[in-house]
Amino acid sequence: MAQEIERKFLVEGDAYRALAFDSSRISQGYISSGNGRTVRVRIRGERGYLTIKGPSDDGGLSRYEFEMEIPLADARDLLAICEPGVIEKTRFLVRADDGHIFEVDEFYGDNEGLVMAEVELRSADEPYVKPDFIGREVTGDRRFYNSHLRHYPFRLWGNTL
Repeated sequence: MAQEIERKFLVEGDAYRALAFDSSRISQGYISSGNGRTVRVRIRGERGYLTIKGPSDDGGLSRYEFEMEIPLADARDLLAICEPGVIEKTRFLVRADDGHIFEVDEFYGDNEGLVMAEVELRSADEPYVKPDFIGREVTGDRRFYNSHLRHYPFRLWGNTL
């Protein structure tokens, strides 16, 4: 079984931009979401992906993930039939001093102003070095799941961070 293990963080400042070795625009929607399970379609740059994620049983640290690349035209067609609320963001890739890659997502639209980073790990206890721009950990906080941000966008949160 393909297991995704990742930690999520809020980002402080914009130093990640100068440190990024790559970036791409992402549009993603959800064909189905509920009870911690999602079927997501994503366009990243000029490539399409279909992703299935299962629920987490360890506080959001890990969950089943299956992802496959699909033709861009199919991804565009699937985005058109997704549940309401497409997520728009730019993803910046930043290599930490220990070689881990932090994916920093800068959101747009109703989630403008939210910037989060995540790092994928091989095990839950794998050590990693946090770059200076990494702030408070939000792993497992459902408010920060992209599928949740569609229904309760960041602009509605007020000062609840």
